[in-house]
Amino acid sequence: MSSDPWGRVDETGTVYVRTAEGEKEVGSWQAGSPEEALAYFERKYEGLVVEIGLLENRVRTTDLAPKDAVAAIEHLRAAVTEGHAVGDLAALDRRLDELTALVEARREERKAARAKQHEEARTAKEQLVAEAEQLAESEQWRSAGERLRALVDTWKGLPRLDRKADDELWHRFSHARSVFSKRRKAHFASLDAQREEARRTKEKLVAEAQELSQSTDWGPTAARYRELMAEWKAAGRAQREAEEDLWNRFRGAQDVFFAARSAVFAERDSEQRDNLAAKEELAAEAEKLLPVTDLKAARAAFRSINERWEAIGHVPRDARARIEGRLHAVERALQDAEETEWRRTNPEARARAQGLTGQLQDAVDKLRGQIDAAGAAGNNAKADKLAKELEGRQALLDQALKGLQEFGG
Repeated sequence: MSSDPWGRVDETGTVYVRTAEGEKEVGSWQAGSPEEALAYFERKYEGLVVEIGLLENRVRTTDLAPKDAVAAIEHLRAAVTEGHAVGDLAALDRRLDELTALVEARREERKAARAKQHEEARTAKEQLVAEAEQLAESEQWRSAGERLRALVDTWKGLPRLDRKADDELWHRFSHARSVFSKRRKAHFASLDAQREEARRTKEKLVAEAQELSQSTDWGPTAARYRELMAEWKAAGRAQREAEEDLWNRFRGAQDVFFAARSAVFAERDSEQRDNLAAKEELAAEAEKLLPVTDLKAARAAFRSINERWEAIGHVPRDARARIEGRLHAVERALQDAEETEWRRTNPEARARAQGLTGQLQDAVDKLRGQIDAAGAAGNNAKADKLAKELEGRQALLDQALKGLQEFGG
């Protein structure tokens, strides 16, 4: 007789497997040794282990339907229970029990997922209905129409609900689309009438624009064209086939007028550029008068320059301030020179300047004498105080002497 922990072979060749309930006959072996018999039935056990492992892997890693998984488990359980194998059969039963529990959990998960999907589909369709009902009142005809078509595609991609709920939601959804469609048709019917009215209005605007195209009254005519453009925009659009023709005629009339005006203005601009060049030369001539050395001659030369300046016409607007600023700078310099000359030759001002200078000179001389006396007496504190006062009086004297020099004194 031969045996191992899970089975044995008796003297008659009968093979047993050991279980918690006791030994169980699994077959007989007459073709070889007892060891070969046990090895054979152990290989059958290993085969069951492999099959259970494969099923476990399928359940855990694929979307095997619970119904199919349960059928496979039952098939293997029968193979374990009725099969002829030597090994830990109880361990295989436990694995199958665990796998059964896993499949059941997966079944509940799928059931919950389907319920969740159903609820999400209901929520999604209710949201589609709500948006469609809102769009039904929209006047954004193009974007709302495109959005409603997109909502239909979204609806088709959602799972169906129970018949009653799905039909009720679809009825509301379809009704909203119908309301929008009727409103849009009414709108475009009204729009056709408005476009015809716009066409008649624009025909009148075109006629006036063409009449004005030969005008040479540049300012008022340009202003009227701006008004016509505002009226054109306010009139709205005519029918598509008429709008382009009307616009081309309207724009063409404007182009004739503005091209003529541009030609005139271009000629005027050329003349103003020539004027600017002439004034540039006069400004340079005036600037050569500075600094003023002979006031009388400078004044005469500036009068001549100014007369020629006034005889020249306008310059471009963007250069006006710059070129006039150059001439004004020379004029201000001449005025300053005249003011200085007047002060220099004014007898009263000269007398006042000489009197003030004399007084300050006397005060400075007196302070110097006091400083020398204080120093000789050893009164350094008084000498320092008088020295500071002398410093201030000397500064005033220097300034007065400078002013007196302007009078030639």
